[in-house]
Amino acid sequence: MHWIDYLIVVLSILAAIGTGAWFAHKQKDTSQYFAGGGKIPAWAVGISIFATLISSVTFLAYPGAAYSGNWILLVQGLMVPVVLVTLIGVIVPLFRKVIRLSTYEYFERRFGLFARLYSSFAFTLGHFSKAGTVFFLVSMALATFLNINIYTIVLVLGISIIILTLFGGMEAIVWMDVAQGFLLIGGGIICILILIFGIEGGPAETFRIASEYSKISFGPYDWDLTQLTFLVMVLNGIFYALQKYGTDQTIVQRYLAAKSDKEAKKAAYIGVMMSVPIWALFMFIGTALFSYYHAEGAPLLPDDIKADEVFPYFIAHELPVGIRGLIIAALAAAAISSLDSDLNCLSAIAVQDYYKRFRKDATDQQQLRFGKWMVVLSGVGAIGVAALYISWGGEGILGALFSLYAIFSAGIVGIFVLGLFSRRANKQGLHIGIAAAVLYTAYAVLTSTKVDIHGTGVKETLLDLGDWNFSHHKYMLGVYSHLIVLIVGYAASYLFKTPLADKELTVWGYLEEKGNNGEKEKTT
Repeated sequence: MHWIDYLIVVLSILAAIGTGAWFAHKQKDTSQYFAGGGKIPAWAVGISIFATLISSVTFLAYPGAAYSGNWILLVQGLMVPVVLVTLIGVIVPLFRKVIRLSTYEYFERRFGLFARLYSSFAFTLGHFSKAGTVFFLVSMALATFLNINIYTIVLVLGISIIILTLFGGMEAIVWMDVAQGFLLIGGGIICILILIFGIEGGPAETFRIASEYSKISFGPYDWDLTQLTFLVMVLNGIFYALQKYGTDQTIVQRYLAAKSDKEAKKAAYIGVMMSVPIWALFMFIGTALFSYYHAEGAPLLPDDIKADEVFPYFIAHELPVGIRGLIIAALAAAAISSLDSDLNCLSAIAVQDYYKRFRKDATDQQQLRFGKWMVVLSGVGAIGVAALYISWGGEGILGALFSLYAIFSAGIVGIFVLGLFSRRANKQGLHIGIAAAVLYTAYAVLTSTKVDIHGTGVKETLLDLGDWNFSHHKYMLGVYSHLIVLIVGYAASYLFKTPLADKELTVWGYLEEKGNNGEKEKTT
């Protein structure tokens, strides 16, 4: 790396720290700290949603997945607009109406305390695993570029993110996300242009090689749930969309940062519509990388290089001075824009779902102080998880991330859909549904996970039931847990006589209110 590249990377990280310091004086209460006082413009909130979704996982792992295979993992992202085009109009005003800060407050109002604690705990587990993955990926790449120990990079990056989040709150996060989002897009476009025009024959040759090796494909299209197929990713994507936009604190908290329901819905649509093209952009980078290194006269890759390492290798060896620094800065920006949101939201959950429950008389200043401490503790915890990933080696990191999301999703979408669409569903029935999902998840994990139990190098299934072992693809585990909560929870609700839920907590209340407003407009 040239000193100019180092300077660009250092300045980008210092900019994040500076942004936190700039907004520090405005963080006077929990509303400002966790939701920007509800005064942030829709376009900025929308870009922040997009930047949060597009992390280092997208920047590094998507090109790695496309390089080694095809575009099948993009199917999950393609399902997001398909599922949410109509539901955003219901979800956003619902949350802005019935919760103060925590997404899981809705779960308590709909199904009681256990549903809230269960779902918030699952969110916390899932996001610690995600934070560790993001830290690992970006640190792996930066260690390659900078020739610095990977643990040192994890520590420096982690401290920078903690400072940004600790002092600047949600407002600093959103505005830093805006800058980082544009840097991410620009970095991706620059890489594409260099890749497709860097080989003899240009874009036509890029697509010819990709077509020859079937790289731009979403298959296999078999009706098979035991393998990674198009069908598996469609089902996974449907529940991913509902979980991310309907139950994920990092997204729902941004709905609260907008000025009005209309602005919040606009922000959600911006986030959705920006994310899908950028997911596709980084998948195409992987395809273009494959064509670049398989074209006639192409530079040789090291024999032992992994798919996840090809894009970092290209950045380090093929990009000119200055451009290399910008791309690496974009990579760091992708990590920061995802992780700062995680820390702020984990802190918000700790304050709203736990601290306020046990300290009912706590003042807003005490809540704010506790929240800032939780930012620090969450950041330290995420750094620790990243260290475990590094020790583990990060094999198949993108697949591991999807698997962890499947396991830690814990049927939350089932709870959300049950609460949103059924007034008959009650907390007793839901508890039975959750119990069934937990038991099924335990069975599936134990009968499909192989480990070296005896230290002999031979991996054995933790619980071998022969033909009764869970044999479907690991991504389906999350789908099944949601469906079990939904179906069993709904059916079991009929065993208990309880009043129907308040309409305002369901989609039926929204539809009734919309219909009444329509009648008033006609009368007027």
